[in-house]
Amino acid sequence: MADILSEMLAENDWLLADGATGTNYFAAGLKSGEPPENWNTDQPDKVRDLHTAFIDAGSDIILSNSFGGSCRRLMMHGAQDRVQEINSRAAQLARSAADAADRPVIVAGSLGPTGDLLEPLGMLTRDEAREAFRDQALALADGGADVLWCETMSAEDEVGAAVEACSETGLPIVVTMSFDSGGRTMMGIKPADWPDIAARMPAPLTAYGANCGVGPAELLATVIGMADAAPADTVLIAKGNCGMPELTDAGIEYTGTTELMSDYARLARDVGVKIIGGCCGTTPAHIAAMRESLETHVPATRPSIPTIIETLGEVSKLAMGTDAAAEAKARRRRD
Repeated sequence: MADILSEMLAENDWLLADGATGTNYFAAGLKSGEPPENWNTDQPDKVRDLHTAFIDAGSDIILSNSFGGSCRRLMMHGAQDRVQEINSRAAQLARSAADAADRPVIVAGSLGPTGDLLEPLGMLTRDEAREAFRDQALALADGGADVLWCETMSAEDEVGAAVEACSETGLPIVVTMSFDSGGRTMMGIKPADWPDIAARMPAPLTAYGANCGVGPAELLATVIGMADAAPADTVLIAKGNCGMPELTDAGIEYTGTTELMSDYARLARDVGVKIIGGCCGTTPAHIAAMRESLETHVPATRPSIPTIIETLGEVSKLAMGTDAAAEAKARRRRD
């Protein structure tokens, strides 16, 4: 099976992924509480138009509108029996936009977390999680995805179930975890833990990294933590939010400017990231600015945390690998 992702990674110093799905759909009319995945059948033109906008802005990789497409997530909307239809259609819409481009564009089938905790912390069994991911992965592959992209993950056992399920398709697999302002995933995984976890997966990963989280500064700090612990040939991913969310009269808006995201893209490249994109709040305009920034960027040495803070904003001590609570405890012992 052809692996266009590996081919393009071998031919290019970096690849540009796309930006946000949900926040851009809200701007296009998605109602609060309405699952974006329904738009694959109810508003296919709007789904395809966003993919095309990201491609026109310079994205090499577009993610299908299927983040919440597992039966576990669709169950919240009474659509658990539509996994095949929704995910296959999501991949088809991305595929049609990619195939209309005048250059190669990779279609990544997006799989988000189930939303449930696995045993023993929750009621979901490993087998149930694997089957949920399997049904989604097979449908995305059937719809024309080039790669399966597991994103916003937080627990090793759920990542393992997703990777095992995705491996049945024969497609390349990438995974990104989401780290909060404590420098940990929701389940306590640190950035430096990620390379060892990736090595333990039931199938090899073509790339891994971080997405979403708190903001571009915090995300880059966590990626540095991964890079320090990862083998030199690791393909790292950074897909950070567009600044920070703010509640305005118009709703939730993200503070990131095109200039901020341009700076983030350059710094990510200097960190050693090969796949760079945006997450929540990132529009085609941001991606276009990031493309121009990367194409004109002269590579520099890896930025320090102070440089990231000065350029992009504050970074928590835990994201820097410094545990403030542990430091305070150690000082008390010394005193």
